[in-house]
Amino acid sequence: MSASEKEELPMLSGMSSYSPEEHIDIAELQRFTVRNRSASMSTTPRSLDYDGENFLVSHTGPLRSERRTPFIQMSGPLLTSKKPDKLVWPILDTKGRLQQVDSVEYPSSNQVDQKESKDNLVGKNEHLLRSGPLGMCNDPYCTTCPTLYSSQARQQKNYRADQRVEFKFHRLFTGDAKGWMKKSSSILSSCWPGVMNPHAKVVQQWNKFFVISCLVSIFIDPLFFFLLTAVEKHKCIVLHWSLATAIASVRSITDFIYFMHMLLQFRLAYIAPETTVVGAGELVDQPKKIALHYLRTYFFIDVFVVLPLPQIMILFVLPKYLGSSSANYAKNLLRATVLLQYVPKFYRFSPLLAGRSASGFIFETAWANFVINLLIYVLAGHVVGSCWYLFGLQRVNQCLRDACKKSAILEYCKDFIDCGTGGDFEKKFEGKNPFWSQWTNNTNATDCFKKDGDFKYGIYGEAVNLTTISSVVTRYIYSLFWGFQQLSTLAGNLVPSKFVWEVLFTMGIVGLGLFLFALLIGNMQNFLQSLGKRRLEMQLRRQDVEQWMNHRRLPEKIRRQVRDSERFNWAATRGVNEEWMLENLPDDLQREIRRHLFKFVEKVRIFTIMEDPILDAIRERLRQKLYIKGSKILYNGGTVDKMTFIVRGKMESVDAVGNVAVLSEGDTCGEELLTWYLDQSSVQEGRKNIRIPGRVISNRTVTCTHNVEVFTLRDSDLEEVTFLFSRFLRSPRFQGSLRYVSPYWRALAASRIQVAWRYRKKRLSRLDTANNGSVPAQR
Repeated sequence: MSASEKEELPMLSGMSSYSPEEHIDIAELQRFTVRNRSASMSTTPRSLDYDGENFLVSHTGPLRSERRTPFIQMSGPLLTSKKPDKLVWPILDTKGRLQQVDSVEYPSSNQVDQKESKDNLVGKNEHLLRSGPLGMCNDPYCTTCPTLYSSQARQQKNYRADQRVEFKFHRLFTGDAKGWMKKSSSILSSCWPGVMNPHAKVVQQWNKFFVISCLVSIFIDPLFFFLLTAVEKHKCIVLHWSLATAIASVRSITDFIYFMHMLLQFRLAYIAPETTVVGAGELVDQPKKIALHYLRTYFFIDVFVVLPLPQIMILFVLPKYLGSSSANYAKNLLRATVLLQYVPKFYRFSPLLAGRSASGFIFETAWANFVINLLIYVLAGHVVGSCWYLFGLQRVNQCLRDACKKSAILEYCKDFIDCGTGGDFEKKFEGKNPFWSQWTNNTNATDCFKKDGDFKYGIYGEAVNLTTISSVVTRYIYSLFWGFQQLSTLAGNLVPSKFVWEVLFTMGIVGLGLFLFALLIGNMQNFLQSLGKRRLEMQLRRQDVEQWMNHRRLPEKIRRQVRDSERFNWAATRGVNEEWMLENLPDDLQREIRRHLFKFVEKVRIFTIMEDPILDAIRERLRQKLYIKGSKILYNGGTVDKMTFIVRGKMESVDAVGNVAVLSEGDTCGEELLTWYLDQSSVQEGRKNIRIPGRVISNRTVTCTHNVEVFTLRDSDLEEVTFLFSRFLRSPRFQGSLRYVSPYWRALAASRIQVAWRYRKKRLSRLDTANNGSVPAQR
């Protein structure tokens, strides 16, 4: 074969042409080939944005024939990587077209197909990944959302979604889409959000906004009861049309927000209840399952709540019947509609008012919960006062109808009771209807506006005169005051009449007041008492200690010491158990906290030459201890069972000879225990380590001259530390530092020097006596 023919042959056999439908991540490919290729093969990365240059691949070995080996021999070890095990090398021919070599299979290093595991994870949360930022969890403490997101898969999903949206808009504006419905569906599908994570920041902000809308809504509905007032001059009921349209407008806005919240529920992922039995639960993000879950739970209740029934009654039904005898039935229907919608609405809003939602806490601070509890109490007074005004107006209406039945103009007075909007009602009947003056001067109708008349109003006596006031603010404020008063006193000053519904309303006020005191007022009281919770615990502990001392008949001296110890213990710790708090934290965080709290360890002269691992081991085993004035840490002849490091206060150390040493902050006592454990090294007998039995006996007495705060290292912990770091602790440098700074070793060294000096003097005296034959003179 000639050289030219050899040049025309492809350098790699089995080469397949590149398909433009297949997407290749060039950056990822280059990163993979640089990390995993052999040292004997070099491929220079080049740009693929040109068409004129040739892309050459140089090989140090012979070209492969048609028969391919299953593996390629590398000169270096294969590196493990999280990338797929298929190696793909893109090359360019002389025309600049991208070609692809057949993928070469390599065995997986960990015998697990990592690509399949990633695909399974992406498929499990596919809809959340497609949603982009709306599908991400912004809660750093979440335990239910997926902990691993494939950034590459998310980029590919977003890239494909953007391509689909761009293609739809292209068809929409170029005329490819046929029909108005297809164009509308294209716009809606492109604008409709994907599945949203309940822990997303946008969803949390929407929940807070929705709670505010709920508060406005449940405060607005009882205001419908103040649309009607009584006119004493005309003996009729008037509807304030301007106030009615304003309240209906605000109610329409809150209903629209509630409707948007309903649409959100069809795209909001939820935690499957059956998965919370074991573990934190599994987040369901399939749109069909989300829709079915919402349809099975609260959908129909929300539909009934969001229906604009009061707006329909005010804008379309009432105008047809105002000024006629049928207006009373329309007004009763409006009141019944508001009351019927209010009960399920409050049922749906109660979890939100308590600060809870399907995605967790909405208001997490204590002050926010305090404000929520206060608003609930205000809401209860608002509802009770509004209902009281409504029922009082109903009783006035019933009194007027009874007066109409007793009069001789029964057929006409029914139309006179309803004044419509009150605009031209007087001009409509005065001088034109001869029965109008008879009705306005009717004695029974006049008595209806007197609480001491023949009609028994019961608890609505004060509401009779209130219904005749034209000012809406005055009527509302007084009704709110009446509601607060009755809830606070549990309706103790109310004497209802024999009317059944009046008695039931009074019973409801009593029950609601008890519920509020048991729940809301109790929560507020707990919040206020939480500020003095530690003080209450201290008082209870003191009572328990006093009862125990009385039961054990302790002498007064010991009782006084116990009381002082309890007071000092509380003043130093404030009732907080630091060991219990540290146990629930991660190990690295515990280590950092101990380094901060036990900075005194670095000031102790014994530990100044120790390394960080030894200091961390000692800090981990330190225990806080408090001693009052006069307590004895060690006593002469007793065993030494701990090392004590002084943090605050002073001690006095007195040895057997009577030497006194003052110990203060940064000093240590009981260091002879460390020396003893280092001296009693293991004796090798075969393969077993045997410890020489025995205990360290103290030759001094250490007494607290002030209230002292110390940290102790028990003998068992000290033995463990010396076993772990025995090489360093037995070093001459550490031994010398220990003996130099220790009062025990200083006193021991001083006594031994004295003994040696006296012994030397005695020997010198004997030597002089032997040489001179006479008793030497006293020096």
